[in-house]
Amino acid sequence: MQKLKDKVAIVTGGASGIGEATARLFAQQGARAVIIADIQDEKGRAVAESIPSQVCSYMHSDVSDENQVKYTVDWTVQKYGQLDIMFSNAGTIGNSHQKVLDLDLSEFDRVIRVNARGMAACVKHAARAMVEQRVRGSIICTGSVAASRGGAWRTDYAMSKHAVLGLVRSASRQLGEYRIRVNSISPSAVITPLACFAEAETAREVLKRYGQLTSLKGITLTVNHLAEAALFLASDDSAFVSGHDLVVDGGLMALPDPKSSL
Repeated sequence: MQKLKDKVAIVTGGASGIGEATARLFAQQGARAVIIADIQDEKGRAVAESIPSQVCSYMHSDVSDENQVKYTVDWTVQKYGQLDIMFSNAGTIGNSHQKVLDLDLSEFDRVIRVNARGMAACVKHAARAMVEQRVRGSIICTGSVAASRGGAWRTDYAMSKHAVLGLVRSASRQLGEYRIRVNSISPSAVITPLACFAEAETAREVLKRYGQLTSLKGITLTVNHLAEAALFLASDDSAFVSGHDLVVDGGLMALPDPKSSL
């Protein structure tokens, strides 16, 4: 049984990594339309064209620009009549370790602009469209285990993901009366192009660095695991779940480790 039959979804950051895997899974699960919103135009178009059934479209959308977010949502509603699912997944990682004592506030502003402000713009305009169309919608945000613990570095990233958790909890309380659910997914380290770029390492090196931190052995977190988590929160399987942060970390949070960088 297709869990998203006839649903219309937007996936921000859908050109690669978690977003790409989720866009593909949403299409497989019967979505009528999946709009891939990203700033990686070449990759985004290639992903949309590679998904069978012609259900995917690509749209350039920089989530740090509220007008672009609004345009993406408005275009989707005008073309397909409604918006059922917003997977606000686009994010970034700072270009430095960003410890408090040498915090680069210009870099801090860039990370917050994408991860916190951009996430808020996606939730705001998706929710407005759902309320106007009286859609019992699902909004999902990509968080991080960094939202539940401090970090040895990347202070700006940890702060931005704490903001995401606050947004989800507040929005779920405010939008429940409109039958709109708001949840988040918080992964531990997962191999994506963004993670490898931020660490200046190969996928194997990143895996070696972070894989040992989890208590669950014999399995490695992949983007497909996170896509499945997004599908759960997007579908009626989670019909009574809202305001929840679904942690996908292989038991990392159950093992307090002051040396962890996550």
